[in-house]
Amino acid sequence: MIEEFLDGEEASFFALVDGDAALPLASAQDYKRVGDGDTGPNTGGMGAYSPAPIVDDAMVQTVMARIVRPTVAAMKSAGSPYKGVLYAGLMIGKDGPKLLEYNVRFGDPECQALMPRLKSDLLPALIAARDGVLEHFDLRWHDAASVCVVMAANGYPGAYRKGSEIRGLDRAGALEGVTVFHAGTRADGNRILSDGGRVLGVTAIAPDVAAARRRAYEAVDLIDWPEGFCRRDIAWRAIRR
Repeated sequence: MIEEFLDGEEASFFALVDGDAALPLASAQDYKRVGDGDTGPNTGGMGAYSPAPIVDDAMVQTVMARIVRPTVAAMKSAGSPYKGVLYAGLMIGKDGPKLLEYNVRFGDPECQALMPRLKSDLLPALIAARDGVLEHFDLRWHDAASVCVVMAANGYPGAYRKGSEIRGLDRAGALEGVTVFHAGTRADGNRILSDGGRVLGVTAIAPDVAAARRRAYEAVDLIDWPEGFCRRDIAWRAIRR
């Protein structure tokens, strides 16, 4: 089989859809490879940041006009109108954006990076999507940037052990602008134990992406979990720019 090789930079593009209209959300970029420098096997996602510089206002309009709105219109025309979250995985190269895949959900860990930047209440927007009244709806976003660093169990995405204790979560979460999202954890009395491959999403928001990354890794370093690891280069594309 021969197929086109898509060269460029990946980005995650999200929109809310009400069956007819589509409302773009903030952009994000995630990191699938397990190791620094985008090395090693693919994972469910080792971190993300928002906004993605490659998805500027002009690119948003292009993606909506060439990809999202035609998809929404085609589904309606086919008798299968879609309502909900539409997640487009894009490759953006010299010929503009090209669609790699669609998902009908928020991305993980992109969602952890998006939600701290949202000024508006998400629930009314979801209800508007359900009720078909998104056309005149608006969402407000903080200008700040956010970075989410995933902490995973040693061995992930291969074999890993469950049940190790995670300490220092209160200290990490007490940092300004930091939220520690739990993914693969469980409570055992007063202890928090690992219970999955990707275990925590340590997320920080700050005026710019460099400051958000510093804050996120400061929080990571306060977490005492020898049985876990993370990538140390999340948001490197934005930093390089």
